[in-house]
Amino acid sequence: MAIFTDPIREHAGFAPGDAEWLHLLVGDWQMVADLAFADLALWFPLHDGGYVALAHVRPSTSHTVFHSDFVGERIRADLQPLVDKAWASQQIERSGETNWTTEMAMRVEAVPMVRNGRTLAVVTSHMDLSSSRMPSRLELTYRQCAYDLLRMGTLGLWPDFATPTGSRRGAPRVGDGLIRLDVDGVVQYASPNGVSAFRRLGDVETLEGRPLAEIVTSLLKDRRMVDETLPLVLTGKMPWRTEIESRGVSLSLRAIPLRDEKQRFGALVLCRDVSELRRREMELVSKDATIREIHHRVKNNLQTVAALLRMQSRRMVSDEAKQGLEQAMRRVATIALVHETLSQGLSQNVDFDELIARQFRLSAEVASPNQAVRTERAGEFGELPSDFATPLALVINELVTNAVEHGLADRPGTVWLKADRSMDDEGEMLTVAIMDDGAGLPPEGYSEGLGLQIVRTLVMSELGGTIEWTSREGGGTVVTIEMGIRGARRKPDPNKPAPRRS
Repeated sequence: MAIFTDPIREHAGFAPGDAEWLHLLVGDWQMVADLAFADLALWFPLHDGGYVALAHVRPSTSHTVFHSDFVGERIRADLQPLVDKAWASQQIERSGETNWTTEMAMRVEAVPMVRNGRTLAVVTSHMDLSSSRMPSRLELTYRQCAYDLLRMGTLGLWPDFATPTGSRRGAPRVGDGLIRLDVDGVVQYASPNGVSAFRRLGDVETLEGRPLAEIVTSLLKDRRMVDETLPLVLTGKMPWRTEIESRGVSLSLRAIPLRDEKQRFGALVLCRDVSELRRREMELVSKDATIREIHHRVKNNLQTVAALLRMQSRRMVSDEAKQGLEQAMRRVATIALVHETLSQGLSQNVDFDELIARQFRLSAEVASPNQAVRTERAGEFGELPSDFATPLALVINELVTNAVEHGLADRPGTVWLKADRSMDDEGEMLTVAIMDDGAGLPPEGYSEGLGLQIVRTLVMSELGGTIEWTSREGGGTVVTIEMGIRGARRKPDPNKPAPRRS
């Protein structure tokens, strides 16, 4: 793209919109190449009087005449006089049969692209004449359509800035079906693929000689669903796109009005059967909705389980049993929070910063109802895959709870959570640190309880990462987790230092 834009930016004579107009041309000229059965090249002037090739397109309806890419190269000496003539005359100039190689004879046309009375660039059309034969009606019609569009380029009437650039898939192409209309919207010619598309829609009669708008109107069963742009597309009055649906068949239509210096004299309508494409899109939408509903129901079920555990814990007489049920309830609630986040979007990625912002503070508060514990966060987790989000949220929940219950040990303090994403030779890495300013690592060692067994298992098995406990400068403990994201995960090291407490 740099080759295309740099010479234009250096051209001091360009007015506002000129560069965008040429970009719009290149974005839509595949249609012209297909209609002309020819390669197209876009030439831009250089300061020394030559030209440079800014872009090149090959036809999909015929074989190419240029097998090598020449974008960024200077114009050939034998082609420059024709381009110079077209630039100066602002008219389409045609050469005779020119032998570019010993095997191929070509007809070359030079078409100046003129906007607001100024020539901005020249398009050359190269058509192979070596396999000459009597052209069919389809070929003659296609070439006439290509000539009309290029002629509009010399008048500054095409490409049209009013052409919508929607992102919906299924834009019709020349090979999908072409219909040529006269000024009144009557079909002058319909390609075989165009006729087949409308027959699938329900029309069994010939299209030629009939107004396209009347044909489509007779085929639509539910007129309440008709797009308001449909009449303007079917009559060829506006360069827009629309879709029609009948009998389970969907057609995508695009109109290109044909104009001269005085008035509109006809239009081209490209049509494409997008039934299968739309069916697959609907399947994807349905699957997305189903997945969201599953996440929502899982979240509801987990919240029900947490509520049952809470009710059961209130009936417990033993403090140890009550504490065990409360810990299980907290873990279930953490998993439910991830599913709640997944149920609110289409992506299977989770905005982990939004999720952990609530969970981090909640974990500290639940673990220290009678303590003055501050929580501070730094860095960003970003979006994480859902299969990472659930185990990582559980790990952070367990480590924060452990820091409050054992590190701070019934006294006020602070728990920090820090995230850092970086790149190394193994791919993208995430480093998470949970720190506290509590008692620190005990010199006599530790006993690993259920909570830290869960942490070790999740980090090494589910996250494919490493975990390390160290002393914090100034007092307290630092727990560091490292894991790979969307790439090769680091192999867990079983010799890493183990946790400090239960």
